[in-house]
Amino acid sequence: MIPLDLVHESMERLGIPGAAVGVVHGAVEEIAGFGVTSLENPLPVDGDTLFQIGSITKTFTAAAGMRLVEDGRLALDAPVRRYLPDLRLADEGVAREVTMRHLLSHTGGWVGDFFPAAEPGDDALTRAVAGLEGVEQLTPLGTVWSYNNAGFYVAGRVIEIVTGRPFESALRELVLGPLGLERSFLFPADVLTYRFAVGHDRAGNVSRSWYLGRASAALGGLVSSVRELLRYARSLWAPRGFLSGDSLDEMRRPHAGTGRSMGDAVGLGWYLIERDGHRFVVHGGSTSGQQARLLVGPEDRLAVAVLTNHDDGGALAAALEQEVLRTTLGLEPEPDVHLELSSQELAAYAGRYDSPLWETTLRVVDGALVLESTPKPGFPTPDAPARPGPPPSRLAFTDRDHVVALDPPLAGSRGDFLRTTGGRLEWFRWHGRLHRPLGP
Repeated sequence: MIPLDLVHESMERLGIPGAAVGVVHGAVEEIAGFGVTSLENPLPVDGDTLFQIGSITKTFTAAAGMRLVEDGRLALDAPVRRYLPDLRLADEGVAREVTMRHLLSHTGGWVGDFFPAAEPGDDALTRAVAGLEGVEQLTPLGTVWSYNNAGFYVAGRVIEIVTGRPFESALRELVLGPLGLERSFLFPADVLTYRFAVGHDRAGNVSRSWYLGRASAALGGLVSSVRELLRYARSLWAPRGFLSGDSLDEMRRPHAGTGRSMGDAVGLGWYLIERDGHRFVVHGGSTSGQQARLLVGPEDRLAVAVLTNHDDGGALAAALEQEVLRTTLGLEPEPDVHLELSSQELAAYAGRYDSPLWETTLRVVDGALVLESTPKPGFPTPDAPARPGPPPSRLAFTDRDHVVALDPPLAGSRGDFLRTTGGRLEWFRWHGRLHRPLGP
């Protein structure tokens, strides 16, 4: 099931030092490791090598929340202030009305890429949530989907309050322990006694900011292996008492549209994709030089897990996932129909766009709209320097306000333009983030 030639070719072309891949389909499971953990201190990668899984962690946080819902200790639609009475946000109305459902579906509407200093104490989430009072509210509560890391600080803190335990202990009790995930960790001290990968940027440099910080545990802190991710994936079709069918259905129910920038829709913790009657949940993870992706088709009893230690590892994951879906389920890639827009029409979208962690420029070059994204400093900690960005990519329009990247390593990435009711271009949503137009 694992296309070995594709993995080797992609890793060589993209400069990926190491990757671990796992595929399960029914009763058949394949796991393989490729390359090395680090260019500076190379050790072979295998199926048990630990990688940062980044935002795939959000699906674990959502599962922990749903377990508390089943226990009657948490209500998805109750105001968060029932549990955090001192919650303060830039918009008092949002602070008063936001619910756990908003948090787990990225519809809170405030700036999502807020990363405080990496401090170690048990009060890390308390301090991160307190910092949200100064974070800008971009859209009204519940109206626009925009990727919101910061919402998971609040979700994690709610879990701490409800359980009376630090988030890491609560996640172990609610999710990791019941599923037998004994080698999935949140603390570096637990990781360092096992073989683990370190990240690399696009220039091939080892990423020194390895730890995201304790406040990021609920949104991206898990370190795991493809073997354990496949075990986790199986819980979505064979939960064995872990979560009820109703809870799993609720997590897989569409809660908001994503403009196909992360999937067809967003559920609770997961992104949702449907292809020719086959339904999947999927999530990626990006940390400092590590890229991960997990796709699960519960009805087909299929899962694909890809862990890499390079900023362009997402391109490998996308190619491998596409090939596995083709060979196991006969699903060919959906062809896009590209609109032919004149240079004058394209010029209406050109300009500079800004978000907290990215500066993005759209230019008309030789009759095509070309995207260039430049990372800013500040991830994964406020003092982290900017990382090398990807090369420019041409964009094609699949309809008037939806685009897809054509050139590697961004090929297949999608974005969309959001407009006011009067038709004015208000946001460019790219990689799930809202970018504000700044003009030419």
